[in-house]
Amino acid sequence: MGPSRVSMDSSLRWNDGTNLTFYTALMTSPNRPLRTHVVPYGKAAIDQAARLIREGQPVAVPTETVYGLAADATNPDAVARIYEAKGRPGFNPLIVHVTGLDEAERIGTFSPAAKALARTYWPGALTLVVPLWRDAGIAPAVSAGLPTVAIRCPAHPVMRDLLAASGRPLAAPSANASGTISSTTAAHVVATLDGRIPLVIDGGPTALGLESTIVAVDDEGLRLLRPGPIDFAELAALARLAAGGRPRGIEAPGQMASHYAPAKPLRLNAAEAEPDEWLIGFGEVAGDDSLSATGDLAEAGANLFAALHRADRTDRPRIAVAPVPDQGLGAAINDRLRRAAAPRQATG
Repeated sequence: MGPSRVSMDSSLRWNDGTNLTFYTALMTSPNRPLRTHVVPYGKAAIDQAARLIREGQPVAVPTETVYGLAADATNPDAVARIYEAKGRPGFNPLIVHVTGLDEAERIGTFSPAAKALARTYWPGALTLVVPLWRDAGIAPAVSAGLPTVAIRCPAHPVMRDLLAASGRPLAAPSANASGTISSTTAAHVVATLDGRIPLVIDGGPTALGLESTIVAVDDEGLRLLRPGPIDFAELAALARLAAGGRPRGIEAPGQMASHYAPAKPLRLNAAEAEPDEWLIGFGEVAGDDSLSATGDLAEAGANLFAALHRADRTDRPRIAVAPVPDQGLGAAINDRLRRAAAPRQATG
């Protein structure tokens, strides 16, 4: 790889002068194109990935939610390579993945309620948005210039092994090109990031299939920023906090109006397919494919992105999805579907 250079628009900047609109490393390759290697999970794969992390490169790894594109959260060049590989807008912050609460408290300020949530749901599919320590050492692009930072302690053994082996907190958005369908298999990662990143660790399909629940804990109470596998009402009850106000602009990943989108138009709440549509069913609506024939929401969540990937590869020009109940995990599934069906825009 040749040297990287950072393209900056001087109109919007973080407090330290770093560009806010697009923090993008333009990777030049005068000698040879980047090759993306897919390797099965094991010690050799973790050692190789940790070496690349320490060299400032991003690598794709599975978590219990979706595959993530991980890089050293303390290295501005490494974080820039995440944005460059995904084509991600710089106003869309990243989640920092850590080994546990002790490491998290060196990055952000945890109130008693935030600590209670972390101790109950970590490791797991919960991301907490908390005030960022000024001297935390996290690259400015990770928080997109906000005074807060999103932090998660993952449960998946691949990501946990990589955190331990690299010795770094890892910034890791979903491992897919910006705005496209999230990846739940290594093959999904390669479909949009082949040639953009050096390594994908294949740990098999992800278990949950939906990105983490994101909540902010602040003086307004507990605010839901992105629905996910953990129910918001359950979190609010445990934290003994009232549901706070609405999100204040883009505070966390997954809040863009258009997101998780297939290349084809998507129609929601379809009881049957039109002649040119591939129908993804649920429950009694059988369709050409199904999120869950038995109407199981956990199965539907795990299958959602894989079903959208399959539909995108068919010869039919449009996709339809059967109604999914909008309660519990269904709220998170419908959140992803509404964003997938929205008109395209710059996303992450």
